[in-house]
Amino acid sequence: MSIKQSIIDGSEQLGIPLSSRAIEQLTAYLALLERWNRAYNLTAVRDPEAMVVRHVLDSLSIWPWIEGPCVLDVGSGAGLPGIPLAIARPECGFCLLDSNGKRTRFLIQATAELHLKNIEVVRSRVEDYRPTTLFDNVVSRAFSTLADLLADAGRLCAPEGQLLAMKGVFPDEELARLPPDYILVGVYPLHIPGLEAERHLVHLAPAPASRD
Repeated sequence: MSIKQSIIDGSEQLGIPLSSRAIEQLTAYLALLERWNRAYNLTAVRDPEAMVVRHVLDSLSIWPWIEGPCVLDVGSGAGLPGIPLAIARPECGFCLLDSNGKRTRFLIQATAELHLKNIEVVRSRVEDYRPTTLFDNVVSRAFSTLADLLADAGRLCAPEGQLLAMKGVFPDEELARLPPDYILVGVYPLHIPGLEAERHLVHLAPAPASRD
């Protein structure tokens, strides 16, 4: 099966409507990632079919939870989940934040080649980042712990916004260490077509008292 057809089949199984343009962009993104990966080691996943599952479909799995026009992808790395989500949600603006130079160079190149007008790439450590406006959605896929995410990036979330942390197995211990100024909205199992490993989405929000 072609990479393009794998993306089409997987997105249909996820129930995510993708335009023909989005499918072409996702296919081109993986081709670019595979090419850069040979020189810069951006991801440990090498097989193109595995990239469809572990990168594209995994990223798109949180599509239904994205609300509001502004999304921050913290520690974006190779653009995950930011680039696939930006392709699938062209009406939203995405900021891809990473401190690593080779990764941000790839993000800038990918954004240009794929003609993604709704992406801004920022090279900065998250604790040093000072945006002019806060974000409706703060998403992370490879951040360390929930407590660290909230300590470093919680301040970047708008008072009425949400933080979406992608995790593997159900993070019992991390949830037990949540600071009191955030509330747990829910933890949702993510079912990725072709992926047997457990995946969960942790949905957090600033506590009402911290919004005042």
